[in-house]
Amino acid sequence: MDFKELNIGYCMCGSFCTLSNSLSQMKNLVELGGKIIPIMSYSVLNTDTRFGTSEFFTNSVQELTGQKIISTIEDAEPIGPKNYIDIMVVAPCTGNTLAKLNHGIVDTPVLMAVKAHLRNNKPVLLAIATNDALSANFENIGGLMNKKNFYFVPFGQDDCIKKPKSMIADFEKIPQAINEALKGHQIQPILENNAH
Repeated sequence: MDFKELNIGYCMCGSFCTLSNSLSQMKNLVELGGKIIPIMSYSVLNTDTRFGTSEFFTNSVQELTGQKIISTIEDAEPIGPKNYIDIMVVAPCTGNTLAKLNHGIVDTPVLMAVKAHLRNNKPVLLAIATNDALSANFENIGGLMNKKNFYFVPFGQDDCIKKPKSMIADFEKIPQAINEALKGHQIQPILENNAH
């Protein structure tokens, strides 16, 4: 795949255990020629966890992309009128973000970025990572699958014994899913036996 001259909005939300996987795919997209416009939720911007500090992730993203991170609602809003992003990727997309996207709530830079992008009738690709995918967020996944311009990276249960309601996207399939979403297609199959 050649993503040369493709402007990819890349949103990161607070599924902290998957941020490293997301960062790896961001690097992969850069190597494939994509220009990454990074956007972060407040939780990623401000929270240190056992998976890494906020400073580590913000520095890594800025170094990798050569771009300033969009980190406020005000800075995300011009994405709509300027119309410069070809596809918006949300990776990881948490349960909180899923629920708010499905119900039109905009209270973070990521949510504003997606809302602004959607006004241009362009694709949004979600790489879910949430412990309640098969419970409270099941209806939100279904709701977004039924909405125009939303596409999903294939996902599956990451630990069906210890976390039976948790699902996570196969982050390695982000490039292929982008390629399909740009054509207006949902990559198949959506559901996997095991997520990576």
